[in-house]
Amino acid sequence: MKKLLLAASAAALLAGSWLAPAQAEYLKEHRGGTIRLLARSAAGTLDPHINYTDQGWQMYQPIYDGLVAFRKAEGVEGFSIVPDLAEALPTVSNDGKTFTFKLRKGIKFSNGQDLGVKDVVASFQRIFKVSGPTSGTFYAGIVGADKCLANTKSCTLEGGVVADEAAGTITLNLTKPDAEILYKLALPHAVILPADTPTEDMGSKPIPSTGPYMISAFDPNKGMTVSRNPNFKQWSEEAQPDGYPDVVQYDFGLSEEAAVTAIQNGEADWMFDALPSDRLGELGSKSMDQLHISPLSAWWYAPLNTRMAPFDNEKARRAVAYAVDRNTLVKLFGGKVLALPVCQVLPPDFPGHEDYCPFSKNPGAKWSAPDVDKAKQLVEESGTKGQKVTIIVEDTAISRSIGVYLQSVLTSIGYVADVKPISSNLQFTYIQNTNNKVQMSVTQWYKDYPAASDFLNILFSCASFREGSDASINISGFCDK
Repeated sequence: MKKLLLAASAAALLAGSWLAPAQAEYLKEHRGGTIRLLARSAAGTLDPHINYTDQGWQMYQPIYDGLVAFRKAEGVEGFSIVPDLAEALPTVSNDGKTFTFKLRKGIKFSNGQDLGVKDVVASFQRIFKVSGPTSGTFYAGIVGADKCLANTKSCTLEGGVVADEAAGTITLNLTKPDAEILYKLALPHAVILPADTPTEDMGSKPIPSTGPYMISAFDPNKGMTVSRNPNFKQWSEEAQPDGYPDVVQYDFGLSEEAAVTAIQNGEADWMFDALPSDRLGELGSKSMDQLHISPLSAWWYAPLNTRMAPFDNEKARRAVAYAVDRNTLVKLFGGKVLALPVCQVLPPDFPGHEDYCPFSKNPGAKWSAPDVDKAKQLVEESGTKGQKVTIIVEDTAISRSIGVYLQSVLTSIGYVADVKPISSNLQFTYIQNTNNKVQMSVTQWYKDYPAASDFLNILFSCASFREGSDASINISGFCDK
């Protein structure tokens, strides 16, 4: 999932049991009113079964619910799974392949409909019917998923998701044990929607929700209004606490520079996009009380299309890896407080990470310096020198600056490169679709849950590559069999 202050935003919106009594009492005094958030652009579709951006997922937390949820808490406590729409964590049987949930009673959607087991079954089917970006990875282990992936329109998940109306239970059957299944069920792609929700991308049309908030207005060019769900009654403070503000106004369109100024002037409360590096010194000296850093295991990277020239040639790909000065990229992002140079997918200190950096002036455990001479040699050997390369970036300050730097790197080793900025509202889905013939791009990956598989399986598995789809998370097209 794709930003820096995700945890800070959740804490600002939700009242949680993790707060110290004195702090909780203090925050109660601030219940009500409007909190104003800013972002450069919207986050794409409102459909939670399709949207795969951190901006979208961040806002879904107080809006939608799954059978289970991540505990609404800071730090490592936020990794734990708690029951949400289910009364309790599931009963596990059949050697870890069967999970039985008891649905809570009395929950209504924001449109007044009662939540029932039929909504759960339909929601799991819908994940496949809309060709959700993780249907072939996170949920492929459900019995019947293979048939759904082969023919999405006729998906039933027969034998995989079984409802007992009288008992109020849902049984999930897997083809084999999956130690990460509860994490996957806690993600927005598995939220429960009304059974009559159309099985197509809902785009700018809000879908009824079960959480304390609902989307009451949305204009992708202007902003989004999130207001209280009149049918919400808190059932679990750990999973879905009642919120503090009555209204969340999310405005789109301001540049990062303008957003910083608006917050300094008291015209807004929080910004989604990364801070412009040229404002960090000023903010550090004048606005420290307004700055909050919430570390995330994240990875900024430049996918190279392995199915298009010049990067269908391995030597061309290796040339780029040798030529990039990772320390320069860290500076563009704001320095070592905000970023670290890496040579592999898994972030440092993450389970499974090992220090290993072969594409460096002095290959070893850590990156040392670029090897431009080696890069030029590889370009010559690949026979791709002089070819044109377009780099697709988000229309944000940091993404554009990284793109311009990469353009200079490609030019220095023999390519004819240019940069094409695209609205953040569109860029992430644009670079996934093979029909757009993207050679190289700049994007980010933020962990969905704390496991190495969330990076490796999602970004490089064959199941994540779908030709002609906006939901092809394997952007490079590298199919690791």
